[in-house]
This record gives sequence, structure tokens and C-alpha cells, in this order.
Amino acid sequence: MKLGIAIAPKEALPSTFVVFRDDIKLTMEKAYKLGYEGVELALLDDSQINIEGVKALCQKYQLEIPMISSGQVYAQSHLCLTSSDKGIRSQAIARLKGLIDVAEQFGSMVNIGRVRGPIEDSEPCGSSERRFIDSLGMLALYAEPKGVHIALEPVNRYELNFINTLEEAQQIILKTGRPNIKIMPDTFHMNIEEPCIEASLVAHRDLIAYIHFAESNRWAPGMGHLNFPNIINTLKSIGYEGYVTVEILPHPSPDDAALQAANYLKTLM
Repeated sequence: MKLGIAIAPKEALPSTFVVFRDDIKLTMEKAYKLGYEGVELALLDDSQINIEGVKALCQKYQLEIPMISSGQVYAQSHLCLTSSDKGIRSQAIARLKGLIDVAEQFGSMVNIGRVRGPIEDSEPCGSSERRFIDSLGMLALYAEPKGVHIALEPVNRYELNFINTLEEAQQIILKTGRPNIKIMPDTFHMNIEEPCIEASLVAHRDLIAYIHFAESNRWAPGMGHLNFPNIINTLKSIGYEGYVTVEILPHPSPDDAALQAANYLKTLM
């Protein structure tokens, strides 16, 4: 397994779920010095990144970019894939295609978390889900020849009313029928939604491509009550060799949170 950390450009909203929200060069240097092997980039759109400049930084700091995160597309631009407004869906798809183009340049995945959008209560049962499946299928089809995987992230019920568990994510993937759509668990969300984190990881092991680590309180691992030794041993037992990326609140400070997470997880991995 490899250790990653979530970062965003300094233009990102203060509420963005990343550790570092600052100049990308500065944050990549910090990640390297702390022993992280990769950075997950949270982007609003493809204009926020200088591809060649970031490639040079990756080489300089020996870092990979395993994931392009799309959460800001929903949080900041209010675009989503379940919307009954065709114009909003089209804008969301176009924005996500741009992020897929970025991911192609770095051999990254693109996550679909909150940007999928909610189930609209005022509609007939299944309408929002059908729109999402159609949109997700289009994105996967666009991403496949580029070698890009889509990582579907279950989100807890208090943040989103659609795809809360790994099993629900698996069922959507089966309905979509695209081989390049995988599951991206997040321990913070799993702690709320899954009866047993370890059992759920085992049950869905064939689809897990990437994982977020955050404590029960969304602080750095080791600062809450989750049993990360058990979780990591479970990942080892199912042969998971991908990234474990910390997506946590910058508490008590970004530097302290990043250091705590790195020091704690490196002793377990």
C-alpha cells in the first residue's frame, strides 16, 4: 500500500475536505518531506492546473497523483449528475470530462462522490438514479480509452441521500455495466453507514480501487475511535495494494494533521 494526502489549490473553498489548501508547489513539497508517496488533487475544473508544471513537481518530489477529486464541482459550482435540469447535468458531465482529461495526463483516477447529486424527493421513484446511471455510463465510456478509472465513493446519509454504502455502490456499478468503474471507500462514511467496516471491505474487495482514511471525527487517524490496525490488516488480507489517502480536517493545523496522519499510519502499513 502507498500513503497519500488530499490537497487543493489555494482558490478552493475553506470548507473543502483537504489537509492542505495552498500553493500546489508548497503543498507537494510538504507532502514529500512528510513521507507521503502521492497527492490527491481536488480541482474545480481543468483550468486550475498547469499540467507540465505539476508533472515537473511530481518528478522533483517523487510524488504520484493517484486521484483527481471532483467534490468542488458540486460544492462550489452546484453541478451534479442526478439533476432533473438537463443543462446542469450537461455542465457537470463537461466539467468531469475535463477532469478525466487531467487524470489521463497523470495516470490518475477520478472520483464521483457528492457530485453525483441527491435523489430528488419530488420525482417518481428511480428517475434520479436512472439519470445518474446514464451520466456515469457516459463518463466511463469517455474515460475508458484514456485508461482512466472512475471511483464511486459512498457518502454518509447526512451529507447525501444516494449511495451511502459499498453495497449500494456495487449495485449501481453492476447496473452501469462499465468495467472501469470501481469503489472508493472512505472510513469516515463507513463508520456511519456500515455495520462492520472490515466485513464490508472483504465483501467488496474485487471492486475496491482506492480508499480514504479519516477518523470517526474526521480528524487524522489515531485521533478518534476507529480501529485502523484492524482496517489495515483487513486491506492486507484482501491483497489491496493501492493508495490509502488521508482526507481529513486540518485539525489542529494543516501541518499538525498531516504529520499526525503520516506518523501514525506509517507504523501500521
